Parts: sequence; structure tokens; C-alpha cells
Amino acid sequence: MQIDFPVVWAAIIGLGVFIYVMLDGFDLGIGLLFPFIESKSDRQVMLNTIAPVWDGNETFLVLGGAGLYCAFPVVYSTLLPANYLPLILMVIGLIFRGAAFELRAKARRTRNIWDLAFIGGSALAAFCQGIVLGSLLQGIRIADGHFVGGAFDWLSPFSLFCGIGVLLTYATLGCGWLILKTEGELQRKMRRLMGPLASVLLAVIAIVSLWTVIGLPAVAERWFGSGNLIWFLPVPILVLVCVWGIFRSVRLKHEVAPFLLTLALCFLGYSGLIISIWPNIVPPSLTIWEASSTHSSQLFALVGTVIVLPVILVYNAMQYRVFRGKVREGDIDYH
Repeated sequence: MQIDFPVVWAAIIGLGVFIYVMLDGFDLGIGLLFPFIESKSDRQVMLNTIAPVWDGNETFLVLGGAGLYCAFPVVYSTLLPANYLPLILMVIGLIFRGAAFELRAKARRTRNIWDLAFIGGSALAAFCQGIVLGSLLQGIRIADGHFVGGAFDWLSPFSLFCGIGVLLTYATLGCGWLILKTEGELQRKMRRLMGPLASVLLAVIAIVSLWTVIGLPAVAERWFGSGNLIWFLPVPILVLVCVWGIFRSVRLKHEVAPFLLTLALCFLGYSGLIISIWPNIVPPSLTIWEASSTHSSQLFALVGTVIVLPVILVYNAMQYRVFRGKVREGDIDYH
């Protein structure tokens, strides 16, 4: 039986992107929650919850980018030119965030400035990721495998709203993570924030879903045409169940469930995205087969990925195992 390498690579890249959203999402969310916390000691505890793992989380962003380059090079001639500015701003945000993370620990008089850089870098990176997602969903103008649109095609009310949606998603993930990793007054503050964040996130999910279906006939046909709805209906139902579960777990003071249910929300949203655009990798017309590199290139890269990817997954699993448990004020600073 012949292996369909474009499908295999689409699965690998899709997995890498989802793991990145899942892991780097909650540590970007820590920066988004900083404005709600004024205590310097609480802010330090928030940072200490992600200090051992945040840079490892970004490994999967590199994995997704490298996978696209070797397996789907046509994507680089379409998706990147269509989103140069938001992608550059995203990288700038990640740079400021990383620098602030390290330098604020050594600063005294300028710590507030680095806190602002940490907040701004986290917000800029998350917002730009949402803009790129919105640009992808609304479609990119392509001809002969090249981007033929304008430099600001990505700038639209829909893409900007998707940017806000990603900000809320990451903030909710960060809130769930802090409920899991902290205790005392900081944990109580996060519990109070979790309900409003989940409510607003549900509203944003509903608006984006309706906006996509109404504005993009191809997506509407995918969801509602040819009896597909009965197969895809569990996705929105499970979204409602997850949000209900978040409220219930917060009310019952569960510590693990809010974070896991928010991760489940991310998975369901990601599933909805894949349902909406498959088999296109760059909507509305570039499929994974049209964008793929040669068979030999994909096979060569796949051999390396099969060796390296398990090592990356084991390394990340081990770091979470080693640094499991609560983080408290006065614990050893991981910096």
C-alpha cells in the first residue's frame, strides 16, 4: 500500500501546531493576566510556574515552521507573503517577551518597564497569531502557486476579531494553568477570573463560527451540505459541555479540571478549523497535494522526524514531570 505523504505531513504539522497552541498558549496567557495582578510576589509566582518550561514550549513552533518548509514549500510562497507584517510583529513580540522574562529577574529599578514589555510582547504575539488565523480562514488570493494579493489583505474586521479570540483563548488557558499550579489568594483570584473569561470566550467562538459560515460559502457547504452536519454536530455540543464543565469545576473548587477543559475547548476549536478548510492547506483553493514537495524530499524529512519527534515529546513530558506540583511564594527561583 502506497503511503500518502502529504496526508502524513499534514498530520505531523497539524499535531505540532496544536501542541504549540496548547503549551505556549498558557504561558503567553500568563503575560495577558499580569495586568489583573498587582502584587510583585504574585507576579513572580506566576512566572515561576512557567519558568522551567516556557522555552521548551516554543520548540513546536519551530517544528511546525520547519515542517512546512520541507513538506509544503508552496505555502511559503503564499501564506508568508500574505502575512509578512503580522508574522514579523509576532516574532518581535516573542523577542520582547523572552528578553523581559529573563531581564526582569535581574532588574530592580526598571522591573516595571520589563513587566510592561512582558505584557506587551505576550499580547502582540498572541494577537498576531489570531490575525494570521483569520487571514487563513478568510482565504488568500493565489495564482500559479504564488500570492497575488495586496500587502494588507490580512487586515480585515474578521482577522482582527480572530486576534481578539486568540487573546481570550490564551488568557483562559493561562488562568486554568494558574488554578492548577498555585494556591491561596492568587488561586482564588484566578477562580474569580475563570468564569468571565470562559463566558466571553464562548461568545467569541459563537461569533467567529457564525461569521465564518455566513461569510464563506465554502465553509457553510462543508458544515451543512450533503448531510455533513450530523457528523460534525458533536463539535459545537462538546464546546457547550466544556464551558459548562469549567463553570462547575470552578464552583466545586477543582484544580485540574478547569485547565483540562480549556485544553479540550482548544482541541474542539482546532477540529472545527480543520473541518472547515480540509483538504486545503491555504484556502480557498490550495490543497495539501498541490502544495507538497517531491516524494523523495518528504520521505527524507520524514525519516528524520520519526527519529527526532519522539525525543522532543519525551523531553517535554519529562520537564513537566520534574517540575510538577504547586509553586509557592518563597520557592527557589528557577531563573
